[in-house]
Amino acid sequence: MLQTRLTELFGIEHPVLNAPMGGGDAPGRLAAAVSEAGGLGLIGGTTIGGVEWLVEQIRIARGLTDRPFGVGFISHLPNAAELMAAALREGVRIVAHSFADPAPFVDDAHAAGAIVMCQVRTVDAARHAADCGVDVVTAQGTEAGGHTGMVSTLPLVPRVVDAVAPVPVVAAGGIADGRGVAAALMLGAEAVWIGTRFLATYECGVSDAYKARVVEATGDDTVLTDVFDVALGMPWPEGVSGRAIRNDFFDRWDGRDDALLEWAADHRAEYRSIDGDAAIAERAVWAGEAASFVTATEAAGDVVRGLVGEAVAVLRDRVPSVLHDRREG
Repeated sequence: MLQTRLTELFGIEHPVLNAPMGGGDAPGRLAAAVSEAGGLGLIGGTTIGGVEWLVEQIRIARGLTDRPFGVGFISHLPNAAELMAAALREGVRIVAHSFADPAPFVDDAHAAGAIVMCQVRTVDAARHAADCGVDVVTAQGTEAGGHTGMVSTLPLVPRVVDAVAPVPVVAAGGIADGRGVAAALMLGAEAVWIGTRFLATYECGVSDAYKARVVEATGDDTVLTDVFDVALGMPWPEGVSGRAIRNDFFDRWDGRDDALLEWAADHRAEYRSIDGDAAIAERAVWAGEAASFVTATEAAGDVVRGLVGEAVAVLRDRVPSVLHDRREG
């Protein structure tokens, strides 16, 4: 239905990938459901569970699907190489790196026969990734949920496509319906990488309260901020902040950087332990501007099939209508 260079490269039916959200948000069950529906499922390989958790999730995914799936890493963290090595030992042959120079990872992955993806937020980073030999570049716009850059998807994706050609590009950030998928393909992307829409799926690893908050929210409710990372003591590369749904904690600390640092020094352990419904008001609910299009919790496979069906309809109906030659008839 939608065939691109990446459906061929990955051996999949549809150019739809779930974002490999960290923290257990994208477990093996989610990756398997996306792959079973014809997309490319990606396990979020970076969690507090480390190698043991990752191996367990890879085996869960393999028990649920015989289709291709991959693993993504938050690669500026010190355990990224260890996690990738574990994934490769488990037979994973698609790996995705984000938030770090991909150079240290490419040779080992290629030696194992793996396809290497790298997510970037600037054109310069895209060029560097291509020069390092990555097989696929993901261009992530600031509309994305979670940690992201400052450039919007619409101008970023075509510039990255031009900058790294012939390396194929995946579009990420603000894509949550078939119109967004169609638009990304028209910008030159070969697939889409979607996080926020997959948060509200039965297979996602976040809590029911988290899913309900994403369903309730719109893009207008999201903020790009560092307050949650400061509170957690979580370092991120320069130019990267986190997009989350505005909550009580943000309202209390936004614009009070020095006071937050002082507070966090005494309360960080307590803050990290907050869970349950209280976490919705105090911890980050990472979600992007595409929350506007998330209106119910669904099965991940239904999300994939719906996205593809909508995109095909848009391309089939809209393109001929705007290309219509009014001189005819």
